[in-house]
Formats: sequence, C-alpha cells, structure tokens
Amino acid sequence: MSDEELVDLARHGDADAFDQLVARHQSAAYRAALAALRSPSDAEEVAQDAFVRAWRSLDRFRGAASFRTWIVTIAWNCAISRRRSVVRWFRSATSLDAVSAATDPYAEAEVRGRELRGEVVAAITALSPKLRDALLLAQSGDYGYDEIATMLKIPIGTVKWRVADARKKVRARLVARGMIDAR
Repeated sequence: MSDEELVDLARHGDADAFDQLVARHQSAAYRAALAALRSPSDAEEVAQDAFVRAWRSLDRFRGAASFRTWIVTIAWNCAISRRRSVVRWFRSATSLDAVSAATDPYAEAEVRGRELRGEVVAAITALSPKLRDALLLAQSGDYGYDEIATMLKIPIGTVKWRVADARKKVRARLVARGMIDAR
C-alpha cells in the first residue's frame, strides 16, 4: 500500500495503517531529530513525540508534501524546540566534545583523526544555528535539498547557500588551526 492509502485508512481510525506508516518512516524521523540534538536518547524520544503529534493532527495533513516529509518536518520542529533548552544543548555539546577528546596514545594516526574530528565538531558547533542546521541535515545524506527546504521553511536556494557557507566556514577554521591544507 502507498503512504497516501495508509494515511487515508489512518484518518478513518485504522491504527494498524498508522503503525505501518510509523514503521516506514521511523528511522527518517529519528535521523532528523538526531541531526538537531546529537543525542540518541533525546532523538528517540522526539521521534516518538512526532508520531504522537502526527496521529493527533492527521486530519490536518493536506498531502501537499509526502507523508515522509511531513513527519520529518514535525520531528525536526520538535527537536529544535527541545534544543532551545540551554541545559540540554550544553549537555549534548559537552558529551560530543568528551567523545571526540578521547585519544589513543599508541596510534599517531588515530590521535590525529580524533583531533581533527574534535576540531570539526568545534567548528560546526561554532556556526550559527541556521548554518549548522542546514549543514547537519545535508551532511546526513538522508534528505534532499527540497526536503531540507520544507523542514526549515526556507527556499531551496537558501538551503544551498547555507550549506555552502557552512562548509566554507568549517574549512576556513580547519585551515586556520593547521588541521588541513589550504589547497
């Protein structure tokens, strides 16, 4: 069955049809939340919340976008709302830094790789939220620019510009810190 058919059945109270939609799109909602939150447990909770919200507001789904895009947008918006909490954002950023700071003193290449990852995390964290969000969604490889534009409620051209600008700023920071060549 197509998503459209399942949505129609779910609108008429068929919980099994909605369960099939959840099974199809759960990982996409989770990945969107994870891109925003960088915490697997928070991302799981947000993805679940997104499906609860979708179930409750299924009658408002217009079908202008695919169900996948709609649910991913709900998950993204829930994740951004959660991320706005300064304490949660600080906790997730700190845990990422702690993970990237762990080094293996016996393998020089691994140490260099971990240092580079740490610098990349720091460079991405230093970006403005608008640039960071666009970059993280694009780099996940799960979403096209059209889906990202829908999630962020901006034109596709703006998404492309933000991703390019974010990459340029991350690269410039890595060059300035001597982590990569300027070529």
